[in-house]
Amino acid sequence: MRKFLKRSLWVLVIVIAAANLFVIFSGRTYLYKALWNTYAKGRSGPSALEYQIFANREIKSGTPQPWPLSVSYNSNTISPDLLDKMKAIETGSFIVIRNDSILHEVYMGEFSSSSYTNSFSMAKTVVSVLIGCAIQDGKIESVDQPVSDFIPEFRDDERSGITIRHLLTMSSGIAFDEDYVSPFAYPAEAYYGSNLRKLTLDYTQVNEKPGVTFRYLSGNTQLLGFILNKATGKTVADYASEKLWIPMGCEHNAFWSLDAEGGDEKAFCCLNSNARDFARIGQLYLDSGRWNGTQIVPESYALESVALTGLKNDDGTPCLSYGFSWWMIPQYKGHHIFYARGILGQYVLVIPDMNMIVVRLGGKRLPNDSDDVPADVYYYLDAALAMK
Repeated sequence: MRKFLKRSLWVLVIVIAAANLFVIFSGRTYLYKALWNTYAKGRSGPSALEYQIFANREIKSGTPQPWPLSVSYNSNTISPDLLDKMKAIETGSFIVIRNDSILHEVYMGEFSSSSYTNSFSMAKTVVSVLIGCAIQDGKIESVDQPVSDFIPEFRDDERSGITIRHLLTMSSGIAFDEDYVSPFAYPAEAYYGSNLRKLTLDYTQVNEKPGVTFRYLSGNTQLLGFILNKATGKTVADYASEKLWIPMGCEHNAFWSLDAEGGDEKAFCCLNSNARDFARIGQLYLDSGRWNGTQIVPESYALESVALTGLKNDDGTPCLSYGFSWWMIPQYKGHHIFYARGILGQYVLVIPDMNMIVVRLGGKRLPNDSDDVPADVYYYLDAALAMK
């Protein structure tokens, strides 16, 4: 027995040593951070509340413009069945805004009206909004401007024909490996790694003709972050402060996680704010790019952002679910809906004909249905649509 234990210990030591050598010599040292912040903490993936594990850049707010409370504020109730379903997938924040006022809000667990929550891929939508701001400011000519005007590495290889439109609509054709299980794929290294620019620009292969096939790839939005930085001469966070957080009267500063201290924003994932302030992004597009009458994003850009692109899915069917980094539900109970979404069930849902915005933040979400909509989205829509 003693020999067996000794032999097992030596095998374990050898395996650990070999794994460390692989990590070090392959340059994948980000795996240490990934393991420490997932499996070592009893999780198999990231948490929505862990922004402090990264360097962050502050998105400063200005004079707050608090949301008014509806005369019917919190007079509605969510059905017990829906509430149980929402709690079962760790809903933390749920807000319904109608006619520019908060109709209903509830917070659970560690969440509050001011707690910082990772947007995850809702950040892609915010980056799209900022591209619109840069067009409004004349920093970007149009969505059809070549990426190579801002990223010189694109000039002399297969990526030379890619435009900003192709990045916004996830149709660049760049061979990013969007695998959420493999620790060696783009999402894991981009999230936990420390050199986003090198990682992203090293993907030089283009597998498909740009502008034809919708293929959701986080690297596309990271490239848009680099474009914003080059076009505006400002960091993504500073530009977000100037164009969104200050004019929209956000109540709290926000934080955009970086790949390293003083480095690049993780444009594809990691804007940390709260439900009330995230809702303002929905309100901005509910009013076609205007805030209190001021055009922040060109109206034509805002409208095109939530319209069909004419792209096809990889199976050849029309893509009916995605615009300029906004998701869409063309028809649900008579309503057209567009929305931002994140991997753990972060949503800003906009229902234009109801003049309604629904925000849900939390720790889990359900798998997508056949229309590429996370099944839990319907919980939040049903709860909101039942309110008067």
